[in-house]
Amino acid sequence: MPTFQALVVSRENGRFGLDVQDLTFEDLPEGEVTIRVAYSSVNYKDGLASIPDGQVVKTYPIVPGIDLAGTVASSRDPRFKEGDEVLATGYGLGVSHHGGFSQYARVPAEWVVPLPDGLTLKEAMAYGTAGFTAALSVHRLEEHGVAPDKGPVLVTGATGGVGSMAVAMLARKGYEIAASTGKDAEHDFLRRLGAGTVIHRSELLPENIRPLGKQLWAGAVDPVGGRSLAYILSAIRYGGSVAVSGLTGGSELPTTVLPFILRGVNLLGIDSVYCPMDLRLRLWQRMATDLKPNFKLDDICSEISLAELPGALSDILKGRHRGRTIVKL
Repeated sequence: MPTFQALVVSRENGRFGLDVQDLTFEDLPEGEVTIRVAYSSVNYKDGLASIPDGQVVKTYPIVPGIDLAGTVASSRDPRFKEGDEVLATGYGLGVSHHGGFSQYARVPAEWVVPLPDGLTLKEAMAYGTAGFTAALSVHRLEEHGVAPDKGPVLVTGATGGVGSMAVAMLARKGYEIAASTGKDAEHDFLRRLGAGTVIHRSELLPENIRPLGKQLWAGAVDPVGGRSLAYILSAIRYGGSVAVSGLTGGSELPTTVLPFILRGVNLLGIDSVYCPMDLRLRLWQRMATDLKPNFKLDDICSEISLAELPGALSDILKGRHRGRTIVKL
């Protein structure tokens, strides 16, 4: 019986395992579309799936990888045929359904996105869930009136996947960008992406956060959350918005209602996992056109093999990750 390789996370009889294994097609879950995976990518959620207390995996064993891009090997759904180039992100991939860290994947047809014209499979995974989340964040800010002529936009966690992609996309659209990071060595990297100013993340964590502070930014893309989000909300200009998509800074939000009722600030929740397919398709098209960075995506990406993946998953959990890491299958 033919075999292929995949990274498998297992938990049985108190033993936790993370290793590359040979699988067969019988090991793949149900789904209408079988895909020969060309690339996947490394996300913080994948890192959580790779540790015993990550609290994202629903059932074991699991092949992590919340992103994948490749070529249809077979399909029982008439919308897709052998040879089609496709991608999939979110839904249950890598947490309740075998994901992208595998040379083959089988997924429900409702999860599959045709690769847009203007993107290669590798570029699609240079974006991945992080890029899609950044695009959704920019889209939601635009919906709420944030525009280049309204003032600067803050991006937190700017050297991470969502943050770096958000900086690049906002720069493409002509925004003035303030990028926040705790990594002093990465200021030049962020300026190359398009940041006009770079601020240390400690500036977003003053000892005392006033309910309303000086109005600094028209909007913000925040994949960090936590206490710094309370400060950001206090510093958003009248009618501005914050798109929040993560909680690496914590899940607590010690704020008041004052930014919302006295300045009309909008707090926009960003969920890229179950984003409706019609909007998902529109955003992937934008990532191939008006949100595509002005430079090569390879400039902020590194490529690794399946064998190198455990180390990359450890790095992203330890904050040693910059930009995007794609996995060649």
